[in-house]
Amino acid sequence: MTASAFEQTERLHGLDGLRGAALLLGVVLHAALSFFPAQIWIVADDQKSVWASGLFFVIHLFRMSSFFLIAGLFAHMMLKRRGAAGFIKNRLIRIAGPLAAFWWPVMAGIVAVLVWNASLHGLTAADAPPPPTYDWTNIPLTHLWFLWVLLWFYAALLIGHGVVARLDRNGALARGMDRLAGGLVGPWGPLILGAPLAVALWFEPNWIAFFGIPTPDAGLVPETSALVGFGLAFGFGALLDRRRDLLARIAAWTPAYLGLALGAGTTALMLSGGPTPVLTPMTDPAAKAMTAAAFGVATYASMFAVVGLALRFWSGHSALRRYLADASYWIYIVHLPLVMAAQVVVQDWALAWPVKLAIVVVGVMAVSLASYELMVRHGFMGRWLNGRRVPWRRPRVGVPVAAE
Repeated sequence: MTASAFEQTERLHGLDGLRGAALLLGVVLHAALSFFPAQIWIVADDQKSVWASGLFFVIHLFRMSSFFLIAGLFAHMMLKRRGAAGFIKNRLIRIAGPLAAFWWPVMAGIVAVLVWNASLHGLTAADAPPPPTYDWTNIPLTHLWFLWVLLWFYAALLIGHGVVARLDRNGALARGMDRLAGGLVGPWGPLILGAPLAVALWFEPNWIAFFGIPTPDAGLVPETSALVGFGLAFGFGALLDRRRDLLARIAAWTPAYLGLALGAGTTALMLSGGPTPVLTPMTDPAAKAMTAAAFGVATYASMFAVVGLALRFWSGHSALRRYLADASYWIYIVHLPLVMAAQVVVQDWALAWPVKLAIVVVGVMAVSLASYELMVRHGFMGRWLNGRRVPWRRPRVGVPVAAE
């Protein structure tokens, strides 16, 4: 698509679809954990495969960085349209509210599945380890950690926007940020963005390289490497909203990004021990530095690649993609206890692991979609999670972008 086509599109369908896909891929990601060659998950299936851990690696490499880039673009869009007060109100309702409301039932569901699985293996309460001590540094945010990290980034965006508005009277700083965004779009972009992430990963004291950017799911203060890795993606997304013309350039560079992602991703995988996860932190400084550098480049190259693919192939309207994008928020919130329960059910079945994986994913998606359609989409919950749904209309040439 041309730059003018991107700017005139009624809705950024490609990025909206990619945001939904990133959340839905979380179902596949967590479903694959029980088939890892080495047990790292509560539910350990009797079928193991390096292909399962390889699938996890590929998805994990680009999924959340892409999500945060899109979140940054849409957040900046909303801040411009609604102002600081409207932005804060919306984000408290649609991000902080679901985190507060759903953390408790999700956590209860996870604990219930843990107890059920333990009982199937003949374990009792007497066999359980002593409960951990919880404080602000050790709170299990579960898979809802991304909502908490988003609140950090929204606060940073508000502060940065306020500082620029106060200090940049002549617009020089804004023009400089626009030039910075333009300078990051090209095969060199992942190298530039990857450098700070590589440094942060190298300084991470207990970095298990296979998992790339550490998931900040325990404690109220995210790891520095997570703030750097996901924060750079979010910040670049905010810059992209100022330079919508760069979306066409990203789409044009997609083949180069794909090649760079393949090369750097393969290097990162091999340096981290291969598809069989090494579950101990890296200690050799030189090896850690090379692995961190490979992950830095691979993370953003894969991010740019999937964004480019979405812009190239998903920019047209699709009722199915739009529906799944709307449903993805609810599905991601409720999926983890369902995935774990399905893993418990199939763990001893005499089937190949890809078949079991498909059963878990399809089953969880079916239950989640049914609950979304019957209980969420058409009522208060749907308005709460998805906002006001505007029927799709074919855009007229010259009509400004109508952002979400």
